[in-house]
Amino acid sequence: MNNMKQDALQTMTHRTPGRSARLTIVRLSVSGALLLGLLGLTACSPLQPSQPALETMPVKTEWQGAEGLARSSADIDPQWWAGFGDETLNQLVDSALMANSDLRIAMARLDEAGAAIGQVEAARLPSLNAGLSTPVRAARNPMTQNVETTRSYQAQTELSWEIDLWGKLKEGVKAKESAYEASAADWRATHLNTAASVASSYFLIRQFDEQIQMQQKALEDARQILQIYQFQYQEGLLSSKEVSRQQAELNSLQRSLIDLQRERQVTENALATLLGKPAGTFSLPADTLDQAVQDMPVPGGLPAELLRRRPDILAAEYRVLEAHQLLGQARLAQLPSISLTANAQGGGDLASATLNQLVQSATYGLTPSISIPLFDPDTQARIDSSRASAVTAEEQYRKSVLQAFREVEDALVNLSARRAQRVQLEEEASHLETVAEQVRAQLREGIATQLEVFESERRLLDVRQSLLRNRQQILSDTITLYKAMGGGWPLEPAIRDEAHS
Repeated sequence: MNNMKQDALQTMTHRTPGRSARLTIVRLSVSGALLLGLLGLTACSPLQPSQPALETMPVKTEWQGAEGLARSSADIDPQWWAGFGDETLNQLVDSALMANSDLRIAMARLDEAGAAIGQVEAARLPSLNAGLSTPVRAARNPMTQNVETTRSYQAQTELSWEIDLWGKLKEGVKAKESAYEASAADWRATHLNTAASVASSYFLIRQFDEQIQMQQKALEDARQILQIYQFQYQEGLLSSKEVSRQQAELNSLQRSLIDLQRERQVTENALATLLGKPAGTFSLPADTLDQAVQDMPVPGGLPAELLRRRPDILAAEYRVLEAHQLLGQARLAQLPSISLTANAQGGGDLASATLNQLVQSATYGLTPSISIPLFDPDTQARIDSSRASAVTAEEQYRKSVLQAFREVEDALVNLSARRAQRVQLEEEASHLETVAEQVRAQLREGIATQLEVFESERRLLDVRQSLLRNRQQILSDTITLYKAMGGGWPLEPAIRDEAHS
């Protein structure tokens, strides 16, 4: 045991022509026998890279709520929103993708993650430091009583390098690279969310535009009826109760119109924020929903492709990979650390300093050292913390996958149901239009009352409003489905395959 722990001290003396002898000392922290023993031990070490168990995650083979959804891969246009055929929408999305604050933040985080890779890669490279000091000494000459000063200099350099023999530092670099890929996927998810949010807000504003237009027409019709009732009341043909009822109906229509205008303004403010503009400084001219927008087909794709296309799932999967790489790095910290330190220093009188004198006075040293973590509670604590983080990342990935499956299924169910509702609403509107026309004809013949006309018009207005909301909901569900399917991002190789390759 004493032989294994004995320090080795080797002194080498050499002379160079024209220079005085210089001494170089090399100290070894551990004996060569101990070093070779450690190398043999760690070569057989059971420490293997930590692998994520992604094969145990949820899987699906088909979509249950999609009767018309393609069962094979279908490429989605990267600018999928252009399929609605609305040039104003295309311009709004393009503007948002250039100026949206969330996208700028995501890009800054991506740059930050890229810089972090360089930071950990630097730890694998040697570091070189240099220094120069010029001490000044003053002393009084006892013979002359004069103060004499002496100026000298001392130059030194140090080269240090931790040898990444076990790949601990390499695991740290791989973890940062996974974090960078996760940040890139986050940016893509923000890109997709921004485009979808702009389209949804735009369609909602268009719905409000058309609803406001319908409400204003109904309000004008109600004013005309009120004028007729007021005239009939003055002629003694109608009671005040009917006039008050019509006035209350006019107030209700006016209140609904104010609420629609409020909702449009609030949605317009939200759209302005998405565009990177202050709320209140952006105004979208009014237009109708049916004239501005066309329907889009349902995108195709299998559930397995969803896991390779959705940015949020890719980000979660990369974070699982990062967590396991950090766990591997923490486990490798149990192995010895080997480093080399080389230094050189020299100096002399500053008044007579020459390069030749500096070289002749230089002293060189090389110090290999091995640090063995025999008992380090912090190392085990980091392993436990990294293992818990890996489990958390895997569960977060599981949640992301389940949430993605649900979003697609919900969007498909909503689309199917609302398209069926649309058929019923169109038939209902057609029947009510026939009734309203008949009531108006009866009014001209004196068979029906104005109140009957009003009731038929109000029911028709309600159905038309419902039909308009249904149209907007179908468009929004289409947006949700394209977003849930991963937008137009290309399919990427499954990370689970790369992790086990």
